[in-house]
Amino acid sequence: MLNFRRSSVLGLLALALLCGCATSQPPADAFPRRFVFGQDTLAYSNELYWVYKVDPETGRTTHEPCEPKPTYALHCVPVARTARLFFQHARFETNLPPPDATTARTLVQQVLKRSPSVEVGKAERVVIPGYANLRDFSAAHEQLLKAECGSKWNSYFQRGNWRLIFPFSRRHQERMARRLVESIRRRRPPVVHLGDFPRLRLNHAVVLCDAREGDKEIEFSVYDPNDSSQPARLRFDRVSRRFYFPANFYFAGGRVDVYEIYCAWNY
Repeated sequence: MLNFRRSSVLGLLALALLCGCATSQPPADAFPRRFVFGQDTLAYSNELYWVYKVDPETGRTTHEPCEPKPTYALHCVPVARTARLFFQHARFETNLPPPDATTARTLVQQVLKRSPSVEVGKAERVVIPGYANLRDFSAAHEQLLKAECGSKWNSYFQRGNWRLIFPFSRRHQERMARRLVESIRRRRPPVVHLGDFPRLRLNHAVVLCDAREGDKEIEFSVYDPNDSSQPARLRFDRVSRRFYFPANFYFAGGRVDVYEIYCAWNY
C-alpha cells in the first residue's frame, strides 16, 4: 500500500508539472513585430564618467574625467532592461490623450515591475496613451524614466554578473550566437552582457535588435544604451567562434565575451 501511495503521489506530481508546462506556453502575439531602433529605444543615453581616448597606432586607451560631471552614468543595465520591458509589456495608442504626470508615473511603474521572462499578448500590455512609441514617450518624460528605471546599483548587482568571471569556451559562444539568432527570429530582442574579464576594458549591457547571417560571420544590430543616436554592431566570427565589438568612443575594439541576461532565475 505504501508503494502504491508513493507511486500515486509521484504520478500526480508529474501530471501537475506536465499541465503546468502545457499552460505556460507564450501567446502567439507575444512579439508580433521586430524591435526597431529609433522607435523602441530611449531618446536619451547612458552617460560616462570618463572621456576615453584610443591611440590608433597602439590601441592603448587612456581616459580623463568628463566635464561637466555626468548626472546619469553607469545605467547601461537599467536602460537596456527598460527598453526591453516597454517593447514586451507596453503598447502605445496615439488616438488617446497623453497622460498627466501622475498617471504617466503610474504607467511607467506598471511596466517596469513586470518580468522580461513573462511573455504576454496585446490585451495584457500596459497602454501608454498619446505617444507613438518609446522614443517619443521618453523624450517627453526623460526625468521620469530616469528616476523610475533603476539606479546604477542595478548595473553593479545585476543577477547574471557572476557569470562574467568564469571562462567562456568557443563552444559556449557558438551556442550563444545560435541562441541569440533564434531569439531574434521570433522577434524577441535579447539583452546581453558584453565583457572582457579579467582585462575589464568593457563591462556593458546592450539589446540586440537584428541579425544578418553570412557564411563566415553573423552581424548583430545593437541598441547601445551609451549611444541613442545610431545602432552599433556586434560580430560573431564563425571560424574563431568568438564575438567582436568594434571600436567606438569608449572601447578600443576587440574580442568580447557575450551571454544573455534576464533569461533565467540566475541570469
